[in-house]
Amino acid sequence: MNGLTEFTLIHQPGQIEHWVRFGHHISERIVDRRRRLLLFRPDQMVAFVRWASNAFGTIESRIDIVRTVPPKAASTTLPFVRPGAELFLSLRSWPKVEAMLKLIDAAEATAGDAASVCPAYWRHVEQLLSCGMQPGPYTMARHRAWQLRRELGW
Repeated sequence: MNGLTEFTLIHQPGQIEHWVRFGHHISERIVDRRRRLLLFRPDQMVAFVRWASNAFGTIESRIDIVRTVPPKAASTTLPFVRPGAELFLSLRSWPKVEAMLKLIDAAEATAGDAASVCPAYWRHVEQLLSCGMQPGPYTMARHRAWQLRRELGW
């Protein structure tokens, strides 16, 4: 795949839905009516949401925020992500996923693009949400500090 990371998106209304909440793909391929493949370059932040249900209700709600990695780099194996990615946040259950989607909206309002948010913020958010605490907002000061660290190569 030439160093690219592939995300498989599935849309079967009322059964399975996979979508990318943020991230900048470079290519999209439609496999069939229900499946698409998105390709991302290395070092891209991506929020991948998965939802599934059956006749009895929701059986899976999950959001993963990952960074795509170059070939042969260490990565976490995730379903529907090939070959894998560096995991920053992984939350399960609809209340946590819904809270995370609201935090992404707020971060976008501050940074303009959720894919440019400091990756350490997503790890911080995961730790707090997983233990039932409310994380603080992503501030412009935090975003500017992240931009400066990136410019310096940190």
